Amino acid sequence: MLNRKRFIQQAAMSAGAMLAGPSIMESASYFNPLKITILHTNDTHSRLEPFPMDGSRNQGLGGIASRGKLISKIRNEEENVLLLDAGDIFQGTPYFNIYKGEPEIKAMTSLGYDATTIGNHDFDAGMESLATQLTRHANFPMLVCNYDFTGTAMENKTQPYKIFKKQKLKIGVFGIGIEPKGLIPENLFGVMKYLDPVQSANEVADQLKRKEGCDMVICLSHLGNKYKDKNQVSDEVLSKETENIDLIIGGHTHTFLDEPLVYKNKKNNDVIVNQVGFAGIILGRLDFEFSKFSGKKLTKNHNISVSQKTVG
Repeated sequence: MLNRKRFIQQAAMSAGAMLAGPSIMESASYFNPLKITILHTNDTHSRLEPFPMDGSRNQGLGGIASRGKLISKIRNEEENVLLLDAGDIFQGTPYFNIYKGEPEIKAMTSLGYDATTIGNHDFDAGMESLATQLTRHANFPMLVCNYDFTGTAMENKTQPYKIFKKQKLKIGVFGIGIEPKGLIPENLFGVMKYLDPVQSANEVADQLKRKEGCDMVICLSHLGNKYKDKNQVSDEVLSKETENIDLIIGGHTHTFLDEPLVYKNKKNNDVIVNQVGFAGIILGRLDFEFSKFSGKKLTKNHNISVSQKTVG
């Protein structure tokens, strides 16, 4: 009789545990949030070596070797890391003038970049050259959703977005390019069609957030931080005129932000915007935590100076 009672009690407890299982698992995430670290650059402009020690403001800063050591150190410390870039990989040193982008793309591949978008100077050697460098040397996607490359050498060489899975998190990343007319010589972008950046961003962000179920949507933007002319689309405008973007990694204006900017989108939700100057002298770092208890929140932002002194 006693054994029968124990059996019934144990069966009841097991059944209860099975029924309560999902709630227990969900409650565990309240106290053990998932963390992701976003590392980012923009407008590196072929600066593969540090600035020379010539007494200038940026002397000794930058360089692929120092950046790589910082990235490796952070990856060894953090489980979930994304390394992103906001365009203008090319132009600015003799490396580009001579090799047309090959060493820059190879360097980004060696550092393990997860994605980039396209900047206006990435057209400087022509689309045929860019397509060749990406095909031969890139182990990461170039993301842009508002350039239609149909009928050009860049057709099928880009994609609008990519979804990254980090543990249980789905992070959607997409890219936005700047208006080429008046900025890029017409012979370099040819029949490429420029699509409305706000409309394109809204459509892709909606796809990522609502249809793909992404926990976070990141835009790699080469629109520029903000302008006096409010009719010119910028990261500020994009933030306010869209609905499902959580973070904008910006470029083009070479803006050094000590702290990320925060805007309200059309749903009155926060959109975080960050940009880290130019030439790879700063590595941006943003740490986010996700939990069912407190949702998604930025827990740390740290713009890291890239130099031999930083990495030791």
